[in-house]
Amino acid sequence: MTYDSFVMVDWSGGNDRGAKPTSDAIWVGVSRGDTSENPMYFRNRQVFAIWAQDFIETELTAGRTAMIGFDFPFGYPAGFGQHLTGTNDPLAIWDWFADRVEDTPKANNRFDLAGQVNATLPGIGPFWGNGLGRDIDHLPRKGLARTQNPFPERRAVEHLAKGAFTCWQLSGAGAVGSQIIMGLPVLQKLRLAFPDQINVWPFENLTAPVSFVEIWPTLFAGQGPDHIIKDAHQVMATAHHLAQRTVTQLHADLHISAPVEGWILGVRDPHL
Repeated sequence: MTYDSFVMVDWSGGNDRGAKPTSDAIWVGVSRGDTSENPMYFRNRQVFAIWAQDFIETELTAGRTAMIGFDFPFGYPAGFGQHLTGTNDPLAIWDWFADRVEDTPKANNRFDLAGQVNATLPGIGPFWGNGLGRDIDHLPRKGLARTQNPFPERRAVEHLAKGAFTCWQLSGAGAVGSQIIMGLPVLQKLRLAFPDQINVWPFENLTAPVSFVEIWPTLFAGQGPDHIIKDAHQVMATAHHLAQRTVTQLHADLHISAPVEGWILGVRDPHL
């Protein structure tokens, strides 16, 4: 598979961030060959979802292929999906969250939902990091308050990507747990809007014109200039970096087997 367009997305699991561009919001960088667009700011997931559907429709109509990267995990540590959905198919988790997440620009139910999942397991855990002012049954504020985690604390790829955060942490600097819960439903709805036109790496063969991949912009971009918001710089730098890679280099990046947990593009498996 070769790609005409590279779209990299810095995600947010929180609420509407306002009209003025800011950090910890949704930022998108787009590159095609040697041309990179200015990074785009989206104040909430609802606005982004409309843009993403229009973008994919435009790419398909123009006959272009696109790699779209999101900076949150596409899967959980082994065993979680089997418990949650009764199958090891990670895309069943996407369906599960899409059916249960309630999301508006000003509020969502991610913390309550995590507490409900914890309640189905013995002990307290694995999710933690209640970021609300009110207490939530079965969802501790601190990781040390957990009493049991029947699943691995990290995915295999996170042992190789030093500094990557665990899927179970929902709040605090660098946490990605909320991004997963609030991101997978958006991706699943896009998949349903374009049947057979989107593949998810590394869970599916990349034969469709659009590929969703998991990224970690830290791999490809530094802090950036002081006058540019870090998130904006990183999506722009990541999109440009991937657009400059040769077909051989990109195929090597994609040559990964992680059918249950998923993988971060650009992290090499030492066993391959």
